Amino acid sequence: MKSKQLINRNIERFYTKASEETRLSSGMGVFEFERVKTLIEKYIPNSSSRIIDVGGGTGRYSEWLAKKGHQVHLVEPVPKHLIIAQNRADKLKNKFSVHSGESRKLGFPNNYADLILLHGPLYHLQNENDRDLTIQEAKRVVKNNGIILAFAINYTASTLVGLLNGLIHKKTFFEMCKEELTSGKHNPPDDFPWLLAEAYYHRPKQLMDEFIAHNLTCLNLYAVEGMAWLDKDFFANMLNCKRKKTLLELIAITENDNFLLSLSPHMMIAAQKTNNYGK
Repeated sequence: MKSKQLINRNIERFYTKASEETRLSSGMGVFEFERVKTLIEKYIPNSSSRIIDVGGGTGRYSEWLAKKGHQVHLVEPVPKHLIIAQNRADKLKNKFSVHSGESRKLGFPNNYADLILLHGPLYHLQNENDRDLTIQEAKRVVKNNGIILAFAINYTASTLVGLLNGLIHKKTFFEMCKEELTSGKHNPPDDFPWLLAEAYYHRPKQLMDEFIAHNLTCLNLYAVEGMAWLDKDFFANMLNCKRKKTLLELIAITENDNFLLSLSPHMMIAAQKTNNYGK
């Protein structure tokens, strides 16, 4: 029996060809991995929490959380990632569970999790109704007073990269940037096959509004990379202890600055389901 198609075929094709497994081990991914772990740790409620990692990819974050003693459930739609994640889980003493699924319909009961991570879902749902379903499901499954941490790509991300690398002067790349800056929709041009598959890029306020619309309390909005990545020698300087300290301090003092959020390629929103709103 043929398995049900959980996500858009273009997105599945992209992740089947690309190596999500090695992405967090090289280049900007190394910093992203460490930074995201720091942000998640701000909101882990206790030493043994029930956590659902939605769009958890190959399980790098689930593995880290399981090793810290948490009960972790990874939900992922890409078959290639599920195999890698299961192999990763099998090697652990405190295994995390691996589920084939996607964010708009989670296979968990109401008020089940202390913490829900939405790592990839908001990236790839161009339709607002699909994003609403994702947030609605996360709200249903998280406990009262539980936390949802959701990651989004900034609407300026491609444009900043294009300006730094001269790609902005390529006609198709610039047309893509214009669409992202106006509608938020990201569709890679045919002559840039290595770019992320079709996706949605948020404005910071819009990201907050989408969660507030579900009567979730927005606790904070964070820049993941901040503007430190604009350092022309970023990678070299992150290997220098003194210079790395300067860059991390810059990120720390600007991570919640609404005027500077758009300089960060990724954002994280922390939202809470409060008793006042029930299920």
